[in-house]
Amino acid sequence: MAGALLEFETEMFLSLFGCDGLLVAAEGMGIDRILLQFMRVYSEQDSLVLLLNTSTPEQEYFTEQLRVEGVTHLPRTVTSDVQSAERYSVYTQGGVLFVTSRILVVDFLTDRIPAHLISGILVHRAHKIIESCQEAFILRLFRQKNKTGFIKAFTDKATSFSSGFCQVERVMRNLFVRKLYLWPRFQASVTAALDRHKAEVVELHVSLTPAMRAIQSSILDIMSACLKELKRYNPTLEAEDLSLENMLGNAFEKTIRHYLDPLWHQLGAKTKALVQDLKVLKVLLLYLTQYDCVTFLNLLESLRSSQKIFGSNSGWLFLDSSTSMFVNARSRVYRIPESKKKLREEAKPASASELKRELVLEKSPKWEALTEVLQEIERENKSSEHEPGRVLICASDDRTCAQLQQYTRRGSDWLLNRLYARTIGKRDPAGAAAFELDSLNQGKDRAKNQPARASKGKNPAKKAVKSKNKASLTLTQMMGKEEKDETGVLGSSGDEDEPMEEDAEEEEQLKLDLSSDAYYGILKEPLTVIHPLKGCTDPHSLTRVLHEVEPSFVVLYDAELSFVRQLEIYKASRPGKPLRVYFLIYGGSTEEQKYLTALSKEKKAFEHLIREKATMVIPEEREGREDTNLDLARNLEPANASTNTHKAGGQEQPKVPSRVIVDMREFRSELPSLLHRRGLDIEPVTLEVGDYILTPDVCVERKSISDLIGSLQSGRLYTQCLSMTRYYRKPVLLIEFDPAKPFSLMARSDFHHEISSNDITSKLTLLTLHFPRLRILWCPSPHATADLFLELKLGRPEPDAAAAQAVTGESDTVAESADLYNPGPYDFLLKMPGSSQFGLTPWLNVAADSNESRLLVLSTSCSAPLVEVAAR
Repeated sequence: MAGALLEFETEMFLSLFGCDGLLVAAEGMGIDRILLQFMRVYSEQDSLVLLLNTSTPEQEYFTEQLRVEGVTHLPRTVTSDVQSAERYSVYTQGGVLFVTSRILVVDFLTDRIPAHLISGILVHRAHKIIESCQEAFILRLFRQKNKTGFIKAFTDKATSFSSGFCQVERVMRNLFVRKLYLWPRFQASVTAALDRHKAEVVELHVSLTPAMRAIQSSILDIMSACLKELKRYNPTLEAEDLSLENMLGNAFEKTIRHYLDPLWHQLGAKTKALVQDLKVLKVLLLYLTQYDCVTFLNLLESLRSSQKIFGSNSGWLFLDSSTSMFVNARSRVYRIPESKKKLREEAKPASASELKRELVLEKSPKWEALTEVLQEIERENKSSEHEPGRVLICASDDRTCAQLQQYTRRGSDWLLNRLYARTIGKRDPAGAAAFELDSLNQGKDRAKNQPARASKGKNPAKKAVKSKNKASLTLTQMMGKEEKDETGVLGSSGDEDEPMEEDAEEEEQLKLDLSSDAYYGILKEPLTVIHPLKGCTDPHSLTRVLHEVEPSFVVLYDAELSFVRQLEIYKASRPGKPLRVYFLIYGGSTEEQKYLTALSKEKKAFEHLIREKATMVIPEEREGREDTNLDLARNLEPANASTNTHKAGGQEQPKVPSRVIVDMREFRSELPSLLHRRGLDIEPVTLEVGDYILTPDVCVERKSISDLIGSLQSGRLYTQCLSMTRYYRKPVLLIEFDPAKPFSLMARSDFHHEISSNDITSKLTLLTLHFPRLRILWCPSPHATADLFLELKLGRPEPDAAAAQAVTGESDTVAESADLYNPGPYDFLLKMPGSSQFGLTPWLNVAADSNESRLLVLSTSCSAPLVEVAAR
């Protein structure tokens, strides 16, 4: 399926194969093809190569491609399903291995993996390799134990290196590579190879309707006003990043979060409301060009009604531009005749729904352009002497694909009327009733013509089309979703993704063995397949469809940079076969501006990398093949560390390696890596009590803020603290904050509220009252935690892994209270009404020294044996 490498791809492969380094290619330029070529080379028993930072769908895709090409020693996946005793034999069999980061760290620390036999490591998505991530920890452990293996890294996100100080140099330092290979789209060999076999491109600049253009201007005016307010309330924000042009890009939310997250607890309600408003307005811009007029109006009406329901009003709703936006949005869907307006003024009915609306239902201009394109393709196929060319239509997401499918099957009038009846028409009973009657008549007509239509097509059967039943969400839930999902169901009419019962008999089977999990097929002559550009669980879904369908015509309903590049490589790898690409885009719209901004940002990012590469100073020992690389040193002491001259005149004393026992589940965090970097030996063990054992007496339970809130609400933290206080003399609860977030449990604005029992601080207070020996440590970041652990271990004995692993919920080895009380009856007595730890301890002490325990507890006969058992 992938085919042979192109000339520039071969050059990319050979340059990285000859010398380790970081390969940065333009987005969509086939970085997966290069990685697949490396996997093909090392898929043999004589080499052991580890591939990091890949997802499960990517692993399945790579394995499938190698199987198709006839590779016998296919890559294998090492997960938690493979027992620890079996993993060594898997490693020694060689080949390419997909290993989860947590398992690989543990196997390196326990020497379960033969590090000296590893040929090298391939790193996917190298732009994510920061110092504290698990993959950086793996590379450091690998280079400490193996000085000869290779490290080759790949990424196609050049824009990730454009922010921050010397970002690419820091990533290369974490990767232990010296070479940087840059392959932008404007590179000479890339341009020459792709221009030699160019696809025929037809650009269709669709014009916005006057109402759409007016709505777009209104939204942009409101966004500008919100940005000015945001800068006025926060003068320290960078003016360049918070521009209207940058706001149209996908990274705007990350930029806002980067600046405001550390100060979020200090911001007022006005600033937080403005940030939320900007997110809503950005979604409105997307809906304007992406979906139909009914869906856009339904979103607007839901915004206004939600403001009334919740009793909070956003400031932009009262601007003149907002009024203009609502008026134009309604004019695209319906209008009220002048005679009806006069009647309303005279009679003053209770609601506007009592007036009959005249439906306008403005068609999306792209729909008409798509119809013209499909008609042109059909005419060309009829006049062609060859086999009719297949058609691939690519739209942004599942919802757009579903709408396009219904539009091509039923037409715009049916689709818009159906949407209206299910959303806005519910508030207009007359309009809904008219639509139901019309649908009934159309259904009868279809029933009459059904036998004739069923004879069409070679294989009439039910067609397999993906349909998702999405639950309806409130506006708060909609806006709270991840930004990558924000195009999914906001303002959803609940219509596009529902299976149409009346279509069930008309649907026909697609005779395609497509492995994609999201495609919409239309069985026509020629075959037409609609596929989303984003939102699929399999990132290579569109690539599979492209190579399996092998279309002669591709219609880009929405612009997406990486797929445009992918089409260029697809055409260059098939030089003899024709390919025509129709590019539909709204001229002079934010959609066009967003696409051009993405192109400009990537070009500037590569220019920045080229300049940085020219001035970069890289030490010879960067690769870590010698012991002179300080990044591999573990006993890092500060430069101002003092020397004790009382011991042997200040001579360096031999240091005994210090050890920390770490629970296996903690390797998802960055703290074990930081502890190892500071010279502590990490011993991974499955612990039932605690997360970190620093000394035989000190047990630490680490909690992030989100985990702390969840465990306090579920009561899990009480059980964990009870076990720690029972089995260790010095139990510690460590509360660790995110360094990018404020070092505070609650905002300053919440201090004036009355304290309730449901507050986090109230629950923590009750926890300390119930466990007097429990110590709570507050750390602003994992780095501070690592320094604190070093301080806590100074001059104290080392923990025993076997003893720590032996401590379980049923263990008899308890600390301090083990010599006094039996824990079972002791817990039971603590649950008795009126009893507490402060009152029960002296009570049991007296009972232990006297034979009068029956009289000291209760006069009832059932309680006396319990205290006799509890008191030893």
